Amino acid sequence: MTTVKAYAAESATSGLRAGTIERREPGAHDVEIAIEFCGLCHSDVHTIRSEWGPAKYPLVPGHEIVGLVSRVGDSVEGFAVGERVGVGCMVDSCRECDSCLEGFEQYCEAGNIGTYNVEDRRNGGVVTQGGYSQSIVVDENYVLHIPEGMDPAATAPLLCAGVTTYSPLRYLDVQDGDKVGVIGLGGLGHMAVKIAKALGATVTVFTTSPGKTADAMGLGADNVVVSTDPEAMASAKGTLNAILDTVAAVHDLNPYLRTLARDGALIQLGLPSDEMPPVDPGLLIRKRLAYGGSVIGGIAETQEMLDFCAEHGIVSDIEMVSAADLDVAYDRMVAGDVKYRFVLDTSTL
Repeated sequence: MTTVKAYAAESATSGLRAGTIERREPGAHDVEIAIEFCGLCHSDVHTIRSEWGPAKYPLVPGHEIVGLVSRVGDSVEGFAVGERVGVGCMVDSCRECDSCLEGFEQYCEAGNIGTYNVEDRRNGGVVTQGGYSQSIVVDENYVLHIPEGMDPAATAPLLCAGVTTYSPLRYLDVQDGDKVGVIGLGGLGHMAVKIAKALGATVTVFTTSPGKTADAMGLGADNVVVSTDPEAMASAKGTLNAILDTVAAVHDLNPYLRTLARDGALIQLGLPSDEMPPVDPGLLIRKRLAYGGSVIGGIAETQEMLDFCAEHGIVSDIEMVSAADLDVAYDRMVAGDVKYRFVLDTSTL
């Protein structure tokens, strides 16, 4: 075992504090990564504060990891020491169910092994610990290649926010000329705008904040609709082919469903902590609409997303934070005070 520095929560109310954790020695198929940067995701906040159920403390969050390979196992062939790599939201899965065999490890029928706060069935049942740490050891099958030339810090959030928005856009087969709506302009929303534009779509951003209009247009949006304005929402009726809903707060979906054209689809990405108002089935029936959900992406799709973003010059808009400022950054995330993703510089650990 190797002892490394990390920032961990001891309870739902403790905040994050400096400490150490143990990492396993690399096995035959393992890659050891010296972490350079780790993105801060709102799900980190929900998890360590036990808002999605009791967390397994002490807990080191972080699942948007970029770093350099420091060691590889004897049987590893796809990675070399010194290569820049990434790790996203999962570090293993059963590898046997239909979902895993078809490249949808995120939907593993036995439950994928999350990068943190999950018992690692393949490694003695220890609880996985995430990227707010100096290093991590991950099976080679769950490590991603970071294309050359990408800013490593700004690339880190792609491993969650990037693939979470890329995957449903690919599932919906969004192409040049399609009209895509994005609800919310936060960490997920700003990536949805960038990726949808790169796919050739005309993008409409829905926001409750009129002050975000200039920001949305600066990110590439073609239209901005203030969703609290009934006239603006009425003008968007029946204009869109697809909508990605990135909002994690409780809100009514029915006004947005009315902005879809026939055969349109609304895909839920944000996960509110309380029940949402019911969807009116009449809206779905009258236009053959679909309402679905999506979570991250499989390993192959995540690599495809990274390569796509490299080709199109897409990274996340970030603000760097030091380890000592993690609690402040969490409070700012909850308040929506970030454009658009915080990234931890692990040299400050």
